[in-house]
Amino acid sequence: MSNKVYFNKGCSKVQAKTGIIRYMKKRGRMKFHQIKTWQLLVVLVPLLFVDATLLRMDHIRMTELRDAVLAADASENDEATMRALEELKSFVFSNIVVNVVDDNGRQEVIFGTGPFYLEHQYIRAANKALAEAEATIAADSNPNGNIYQMASEVCQPQAIVNGWSWNNADYINCMVGEIQKYPAADELNDTIAASLPSTELYRKNYASPVWAPSLAGWMILITLIVIVVIFIRGIAWVVLRLSLLFS
Repeated sequence: MSNKVYFNKGCSKVQAKTGIIRYMKKRGRMKFHQIKTWQLLVVLVPLLFVDATLLRMDHIRMTELRDAVLAADASENDEATMRALEELKSFVFSNIVVNVVDDNGRQEVIFGTGPFYLEHQYIRAANKALAEAEATIAADSNPNGNIYQMASEVCQPQAIVNGWSWNNADYINCMVGEIQKYPAADELNDTIAASLPSTELYRKNYASPVWAPSLAGWMILITLIVIVVIFIRGIAWVVLRLSLLFS
């Protein structure tokens, strides 16, 4: 008997449409059940390859955007840095970004950018705080004289030897360390410590969703459906074999 849909002449258009839909669903289920498990396994292999390729492409794009942020920060262009940060954040929040980061010598897989720092922004902010301290110390009369000048006499030769610039983090640390050696600068040390910005303000770490409605996300969803179907069929096959064995 051929698989055709017959309708009575008196049936309405709604009934006819409903019948067609049911027929199409039935044919779709029949075709799906005709697909062998080994055929699903064959399909699964290229699906996994496509998933890995798309995830790799998203990771590369995230790395490019993150490098753009660091390049803008190195150019000391705060406006360009903020634009690059927004672009990076928008991409990471709308895509699946798998990343491997180093956590105290241990490799860890995460979803997102991993921590990175706006080092140059921090150095500029810290250097500004030191400049304000310089003005304060220069105007201060204390038994040790101009503490900032004395610290500079110690740190500047080290900067020349090591190639430090005036806004280098090592130079800033040297200056702060030398200033803190003078008892007369105790109150000023508190002022410097309070004015120096926290490094956490310049630490960025954007997390991506585990699943997102992107091309990679939809392909992964299709792959998971295929895996679930294969798993269910495998369980059904085992149950059937056991029932035949013990029947």
